[in-house]
Amino acid sequence: MKPINDGHVAKPGLAVVEVAAADDETAFAIQELLATQWAIAPADRTTHEPGESGVRLHCYLDMRQQPAPQTRKGSGVTWKLPEHPRTKS
Repeated sequence: MKPINDGHVAKPGLAVVEVAAADDETAFAIQELLATQWAIAPADRTTHEPGESGVRLHCYLDMRQQPAPQTRKGSGVTWKLPEHPRTKS
C-alpha cells in the first residue's frame, strides 16, 4: 500500500480510511457505504499481505464535500487529492 503523506490529511475534514476485511466483496461494500455519506477517492483494488488474514484497502475521504447523487450501483464520488506542498513543481 502507498504510504499516507501529509497532503492526504493536510486540512480538517480530510481523512485516509483503511479497511481491513475478510474478502474483497466486504472491503468494497464498506467503501461504497462511505461513498454514500462523503466524497471519496475510491480504491480500485485491495491488497493482501502474505501471512496476514484478509485484505485491506485505502480510500481517501473528504468530509467537507457532499457526495454527488449516484447514477448506478457501485459508483462512488471522486475528488482530486490535494497536492503535498513539497511535491509541487
